[in-house]
Amino acid sequence: MVTVTEVEKHSTAEKAGIRAGDVLLSIDAHPIRDILDYRFFLTEETILLELKRNEKVFSVQIKKGRYDDIGLEFETFLMDRKRRCANKCIFCFIDQNPCGMRETVYFKDDDTRLSFLMGNYVTLTNVNEEELQRIVQMRLSPVNVSVHTTNPELRVKMLGNPRAAKIMDQLKILSEGGIDINCQIVACRGINDGAELERTILDLETLYPAVQSIAVVPAGLTRHREGLTPISPYDKESSKEILRIVETYGKKYLEKYDLRLVYAADEFYLAAEKELPSEAEYDGYPQLDNGVGLLRCSREELLDEIRYRKEEGLWDKLSQKPLSITLLTGMAAKNYLEEIAEAIMQALPFLTLRVRAVKNRFFGETVTVAGLLCGCDLVQAAREENPEILFIPAVSLRHERDLFLDDYSLEQLKKEVKCPVYIIENGLPLLDQIEELCNGR
Repeated sequence: MVTVTEVEKHSTAEKAGIRAGDVLLSIDAHPIRDILDYRFFLTEETILLELKRNEKVFSVQIKKGRYDDIGLEFETFLMDRKRRCANKCIFCFIDQNPCGMRETVYFKDDDTRLSFLMGNYVTLTNVNEEELQRIVQMRLSPVNVSVHTTNPELRVKMLGNPRAAKIMDQLKILSEGGIDINCQIVACRGINDGAELERTILDLETLYPAVQSIAVVPAGLTRHREGLTPISPYDKESSKEILRIVETYGKKYLEKYDLRLVYAADEFYLAAEKELPSEAEYDGYPQLDNGVGLLRCSREELLDEIRYRKEEGLWDKLSQKPLSITLLTGMAAKNYLEEIAEAIMQALPFLTLRVRAVKNRFFGETVTVAGLLCGCDLVQAAREENPEILFIPAVSLRHERDLFLDDYSLEQLKKEVKCPVYIIENGLPLLDQIEELCNGR
């Protein structure tokens, strides 16, 4: 049961007499525990809600369109607390966070509901067989699963949880229930790569087509690992070996299934100093949110759009007054963004677009992605550049776009750098912001 915090004005629920403060007990006699129950049992044209008000239980019947909402709001998005992770993973990034960061970054979640609703990756160690059957019954597909290894003993060791050994049995229940699965393997050098990585890929392949994609990503390692399991970062040669395994099986599965099935994160190609795969080799980018193909996808999208706007004359009327912009990013995206910047400047000769790759001193220089840049490092880089206009990556801020991971605020940054600051989302918003600046002068 969950408490209604707000009823939308003129909604079906308000017309039925439901008020804020009422407790929702059930829909069509099904107990409501969280958002999944609520959404699933709401999808009928006639529903019977059982509620409680001031200790008195009453019922309300509502008629509506089958998939229409009825206008109820609850205290939290999940209508329940997020499930805290019960694992002690040897590579956990949160364990490597120093003190002084914003409070929310220290919370470890491992919630299958967030896998379906938000795309989060989960280990399934918090899930019993009844909850797996609930996923199947409600058709909560796809589910994104952090597998890491299918070797039961090794998975228990890596996750620090005896329940981690059951992963293949759990995946089989989902597979046989018709649930699509995207898998993630966080590779730890010398631990679950090499022959263990091959074993995991082969085991997961047995669940195809339920297993729709497998991403191999490197463990994120910061300089704050005192007292934690020693793990070495991937270097050029060890990254090449990961790519050899992934590409070998990818070619095999391309012939067998007409898709590669297994993909490596962009970081491995950058570390190995190898060219990124072509767009076609990513099979529609099934693991884009996991950093697999993100650079290739963004590159092709931006270069195509630059050509289109130039050829169609969309930039012909822009002001030709000189404009200088400095774009801050992580070390990983430096070469990619320099190529984009060069293409933009060729199309707009009056523009100077400098790309500055920022070293991550807060987490350590092994952390190279823009999403983990902190306010203190961005401020220092901006001071050194003394920009006329500053672009910073939106992914380095939380969802509300006001705080960095180190609890440094955007307002603080703006005061420190003393120049106009713009938050830039990935992809086409970069071009849109440049246009706005040109038109606004």
